[in-house]
Amino acid sequence: MRRLCLLFILFSISLFSFGQRNFWEHADTLNKPRLIGASVAVGSIWSGSMIGLSQVWYADVPKTSFHTFDDSRNWLQMDKAGHFYTAYKLNQLNTDLFQWTGLKDKNAIWIGTGISTGYQLTLEMFDAYSAEWGFSWSDLGSNIAGTFAYAGQQFAWGEERIIPKFSYHSTEFAKIRPEILGSSYAESLLKDYNGQTYWLSVSPGTFFPNSNIPKWACFSVGYGVNAKLKGDSEYYIDPTTGIGYSSQREVLFSLDVDFSKLEIKRKWLKTIVKQFNYIKVPFPTLILRNGQAIFSPLYF
Repeated sequence: MRRLCLLFILFSISLFSFGQRNFWEHADTLNKPRLIGASVAVGSIWSGSMIGLSQVWYADVPKTSFHTFDDSRNWLQMDKAGHFYTAYKLNQLNTDLFQWTGLKDKNAIWIGTGISTGYQLTLEMFDAYSAEWGFSWSDLGSNIAGTFAYAGQQFAWGEERIIPKFSYHSTEFAKIRPEILGSSYAESLLKDYNGQTYWLSVSPGTFFPNSNIPKWACFSVGYGVNAKLKGDSEYYIDPTTGIGYSSQREVLFSLDVDFSKLEIKRKWLKTIVKQFNYIKVPFPTLILRNGQAIFSPLYF
């Protein structure tokens, strides 16, 4: 399901990636053609992705009546981190989009919040009627938390000071269970939680504006897992080799860059560069795993 969410994000980003330089700049007053275009684009992506999802992902899934499913303990909550991240970024993208149309910031934030909440709730409803899954309250909670984490910062500070980010590196675990963790790089990027890391990048300079700390300089705390091969079990035995794997949580500490706060004078270029804030910049990283400290000179 997250695959579609990420595709929605990437497609939405593409809305910003064309046109003349003036196209990148937010309108000072309401620009009705932009507002109509943005609304039609969001509506088309929303409806189109739902139709595609129902035909491709859920077409062969047995259906049943509305029911719930408790997956709050699966995958050491890595999927919940993914829900939080996706909801946050959907709100950010759509808020930016409607601010670009010239809407007042407050109105744009509420529209972005509504789109993020509604879009992911629609996705959860597909699961609610699928016999293999069900409506997940923990998914819904993660979606709401991510959506309002962005809205709350905008209302409180008028900027992002704590930014969710994502990084990925290939692992050997995907080869053990390729049907679950992905048989290609693209599949593993979305399915192998062992290679995924979800970060919160904090800009100290935004909290202490009188300090000499550049606002673009961030300290990052990440969360990941290692040797997690089965969602509802902390131990997995490879039937081919007989080797057992015990899953472990990871907490990571690193540095990062807030691209939106780099001193770039050209507004169109600043808008482009800001989009790099979805990805954590590779930096030296300290990894705490199972009571051990591991240092990576360049962590992806």
